[in-house]
Amino acid sequence: MTANIDNAGARTPAETTGTGAPVSGAPDDLTGPWRDAALAPEVRADALIAAMTLREKISQLFGVWVGASDEGAEVAPFQHDMEEVVDLDDLLPHGLGQLTRPFGTAPVDPAVGALSLSRTQERIAGANRFGIPAIAHEECLAGFATWGATAYPVPLSWGATFHPELIREMAAAIGRDMRSVGVHQGLAPVLDVVRDARWGRVEETIGEDPYLVGTVATAYVQGLESAGAVATLKHFAGYSASRAGRNLAPVGMGARERADIILPPFEMAVRESGVRSVMHAYTDTDGIPSAADGPLLTGLLRDTWGFGGTVVADYFGIAFLKTLHGVAGTFGDAAGAALGAGVDVELPTVKTFGGPLTDAIAEGAVPEALVDRAVRRVLVQKAQLGLLDADWRPVPPVLAAGADGSADGNSEALRGTVRLDTDENRALARRVAEQAVVLLRNDGTLPLAVDAAAGAPARIALIGPNADIPTAVLGCYAFPVHVGGRHPGTPLGIELPTLREACAAEFPHSEIVTTRGADIDGPDTGGFGEAAELARSADLVIVALGDRAGLFGRGTSGEGCDAENLALPGIQQHLLDTLIDTGTPVVVTLLAGRPYALGRAADEAAAVVQSFFPGEEGTRAIASVLSGRTEPSGRLPVSVPRHPGSQPSTYLAARLGHSSDVSSVDPTPAFGFGHGLTYTAFGWSDLVVEHGQASTDGEFTLSCTVRNTGAREGTEVIQVYLHDPVASVVQPVQRLIGYVRLDLGVGRAARVRMTVPADLASFTGRDGHRIVEPGDLELRLSASSTDARLTARVTLTGPVRTVDHTRRLHMSTTTEILMEAP
Repeated sequence: MTANIDNAGARTPAETTGTGAPVSGAPDDLTGPWRDAALAPEVRADALIAAMTLREKISQLFGVWVGASDEGAEVAPFQHDMEEVVDLDDLLPHGLGQLTRPFGTAPVDPAVGALSLSRTQERIAGANRFGIPAIAHEECLAGFATWGATAYPVPLSWGATFHPELIREMAAAIGRDMRSVGVHQGLAPVLDVVRDARWGRVEETIGEDPYLVGTVATAYVQGLESAGAVATLKHFAGYSASRAGRNLAPVGMGARERADIILPPFEMAVRESGVRSVMHAYTDTDGIPSAADGPLLTGLLRDTWGFGGTVVADYFGIAFLKTLHGVAGTFGDAAGAALGAGVDVELPTVKTFGGPLTDAIAEGAVPEALVDRAVRRVLVQKAQLGLLDADWRPVPPVLAAGADGSADGNSEALRGTVRLDTDENRALARRVAEQAVVLLRNDGTLPLAVDAAAGAPARIALIGPNADIPTAVLGCYAFPVHVGGRHPGTPLGIELPTLREACAAEFPHSEIVTTRGADIDGPDTGGFGEAAELARSADLVIVALGDRAGLFGRGTSGEGCDAENLALPGIQQHLLDTLIDTGTPVVVTLLAGRPYALGRAADEAAAVVQSFFPGEEGTRAIASVLSGRTEPSGRLPVSVPRHPGSQPSTYLAARLGHSSDVSSVDPTPAFGFGHGLTYTAFGWSDLVVEHGQASTDGEFTLSCTVRNTGAREGTEVIQVYLHDPVASVVQPVQRLIGYVRLDLGVGRAARVRMTVPADLASFTGRDGHRIVEPGDLELRLSASSTDARLTARVTLTGPVRTVDHTRRLHMSTTTEILMEAP
C-alpha cells in the first residue's frame, strides 16, 4: 500500500537540507554528532533532525513490505491487493524507516535471507545522505514467523501455563533468533483481553482475565527485549471487545470497562517491561478509531503512563480512517489525524505518510512539528539499536561469524548453515506445550499405562479430523499456516509430528488404528460408520477434535475466522456423540484456537484434554500427558462454555451476568477460568489472616498451607480472587489479583504467605477516577474461579482514596517448602 510515488519519493530540484545545502542522495554526511555513540540518543536524534529535509524526515515514518530473496539478492517489494507498486529507486534516496517482514513474506532459507537483508540494508544506507538503515520487523506471535523457525505454542497456551518465567525464557529465545539474522522488532505480544470467545483471534490472546494477560505478556516483553529486540504491545486498545465477536466490528464498551478490563495489561507492560513500541488497534470505541484517538495514544499512553517509544500502525490502519471508518475525507486527512493522535510509523508500507502527508503539510493542513515529534522517536530508537553508530555494519551475527564477515557471501554455500529450530528451542517449545495442556475431566481412565504388563490398552482407536494432520498444532500466525499455504510445493521447514505418530511412539505396546470420521468443518457424515466400528473394536477411543487455523474465512480459528457460536465446528459434536454411544471409553483431545462447548462429553467422556494450538512439540506433549509421563499442570485461561450460544460471557461478570431467574440463558461454564485437574490431590489448610483490617492505603497479610496428599508429584496453582460485596459501582463478582504456581512432590507441603495491598481493590469510580473504598472484602484462595478452597474476610477502613498509575499492581508472596509428611 503506497502513496503516489511522484509525491512520496521524487526529489524536487529545489529541495535542500535544513542548512540550505542541496540533497545529494548518496551518503555524504557521515560525521555529524548523530554518529557519536557516546551522546545520548535524544541528542543524536535532535542533531540529525536539524540537518534533514522534510522529505527525509517523512521517509523515516513509513515502511515498505518486502520479501527476502532465496537467491541472496536484495529484497523485492511484496505486492498486496491493498497496495500500489513501490519503486525503491525513487524512495530510497530520502531514506526508509522500516522493512516489513523480509523473512515472513515467502519461504527463504534463513542464512540466504540474512544475506538478502544484509545486502538490502547496505543499499538503503548507501542511498541516503546520512547512511541510515531501516528497522526490520517481523511477526513473532508464536515464534519467529519465518520458514524453518521454531513454532511455539500460541499465546492462549502461554496463559494456560500460569508461568510467566517460562514465557520470559521462550521470548528471549525468539528474540535471539530474530536478532541473529538482522531483525530488530517483533510485532508481539497481544494484550487483548478476551471478551467474546466467538472472536477469531482468541488464539492470539493470553486469556479472559486482565491480570493473567498482564503478567504473562509483561514477561514475554521482558524476554524479547532482553535479547535486544523491540517488542510491540498490541492492539491498543479494545480490539477484542468488538460487538458479537466480529473482527473489526465497532466496540461499544463504556469507559469503566475499558479502564478496568482492557487497559490494565497495557499499563502493567508499559510500567514494568521496558517495552519500546505499541501498535494501535483497528477498531473504534464509541465512534473514535484508535488510530485517531489522541487522548488514548498521547494523553494516556505517553503523558500519564510515561511511554517513550514508538507507536506503529496496525497494517493499513491509517488508511482505514478513510476507507473503513469514514472519519477522514482523504489519505492526507487520515495521515494528519493519525500523526496528530500520536501514531509515529505507518505500516506495513507507505499509503498515507508519503505523498498525501507531504501535500497536507504543504497546504498547511498538518503542522511539520508533528513530523518532527514522530521522527525524533523513530531516530531515538534507531540510535538505541545502534543503527546510527559510525561503526554500524549491515552484516547480522549469523553472517559475521563467517570466514571474512562480509555480506558478499555465496548464497549456495550459505544455504542450510543457519538453523532456527535448534534442539534447545524444541526442548523449550516442548516444556511450554507440556505445561499448557489442561486436563478438564478425568474419571480415572488417565493416565494410560504404557507397558502391556501394566495394563496398556491393546487397541486404541484414534479418531477425528485432527488425528493425523501435521499442522493441527499451529495457529494462524505460524509460518506454515500463515504463509506456507501460498507455497504448496515448499516443505514445512520444521518437524510436525501428528497425534497419531506421537501416540504410536508413546504407546508402543498398543495397536493404534486411525480414521478421520469427519472433516473439521465439513457436513459429510459418511465416515461415521467406520469411526463407530473402530471404536467398538477398541479398548479405548482417543478422539482428536478442534480447529483448522487460517485467515479471513479460510479456517475455523484465526484472524477473520469468527464463529457464530461456540459449538464445535462442522459436525464434530455429532461425531463425538456417536463415539460416546459406542460404550467404549472416550478420551477427548482438543487442538483448538478457542474454547468450545462439548455437549454430553463434558459429563460423559472418560477424560477431556484441552490444548490451544500447542506448537511443533504439541502432540508429543499431549501424548506424554495421556501416559502420565508428564504431569498435567495447565489451567484454563478462558472459560469453557456448557452451551454454545451463551456468548458473550467470561467469568469477569457482574451478578446479573451470571445465571439468574430473569433470563432463560444460563452462561454457567462447563469448566471455569483457572480450572485444571492433576493426577494427584492437594489439601489446602491452616489459613491465617495476620492482618485482616487495613486502611485504604494499607495491606493485608495472610498465609495458608498446600500439601500434595496424592500418590504422584504435581503442580497446584493458588489463585487469589477478590470479591467486593458492596461497591459504589457494579463490580464483577470476583476478579483475579494474584496467583502462585507450586510444584510439590508426594507428601510435600508449602507454606505460602501473601501480602495483598489495598491498591488491588481499586476500581474506576463514578467520577472516572480510580479509587479504593472502605468496606468488607473477601479474598478467595481458589483452585479456579469456580472452586474456592479458603476464604479470608477482611476489612478496609478510612476514607475513600484516589489512586493513579503509580499504584501497586501485585501482591507479594513468600513460599516455604515444609518437611516431608511422615
